[in-house]
Amino acid sequence: MKNVSVLENIHKHGLFGNHDSKDELINIREIKDILIYQIVKYKKSSISIDKIKIDNLNLPETLLVSSNTNTRILWMGPDNWLVVSTNKEIEKSILENLSHDDFALTDLSHSRTILELEGSLVDEVLKKGCPLNINEMKEGDCSNSIYNSISVTLDFISDNPKKVRILGLRSFGESLYHSLTDSCLEFGYKAV
Repeated sequence: MKNVSVLENIHKHGLFGNHDSKDELINIREIKDILIYQIVKYKKSSISIDKIKIDNLNLPETLLVSSNTNTRILWMGPDNWLVVSTNKEIEKSILENLSHDDFALTDLSHSRTILELEGSLVDEVLKKGCPLNINEMKEGDCSNSIYNSISVTLDFISDNPKKVRILGLRSFGESLYHSLTDSCLEFGYKAV
């Protein structure tokens, strides 16, 4: 069976919106073929997370991200993390480092749509639909929020160039895409 993106027939490459005579556009891309796992520490567990490493990364603290070239671990709430990785062996790494008695592991790989926005005006696009104080968010931060009433997770990848990943439920993927691209029209965007 082939995995089909919810945006398979929606995300078209090209220039859109007010792109004429613009030096810099917002780039929008869908991130596909990526593994996503949720890790939750059981309340009854007394294990310390300080020594736990997944793909050579510590589990991050409140509203932060641990990352390397293949993997990003996002703090999602108390004793709750989201592992997003291109490393095809990440599940093995997680299982080797976490006990079933202390942690629950859930594969969310096919339940999310991930859009990546890049460009100097990304913050302005996010401000149009998200109540967070986007000006305070920087590289290595993450947060759960909403974008035009759609639940999302924001992962601030880079400050220079400005790059943010927006993760939404697959069932809302098309609505999220249209909402983000509509917000980008004013500035012009390039779908890649």
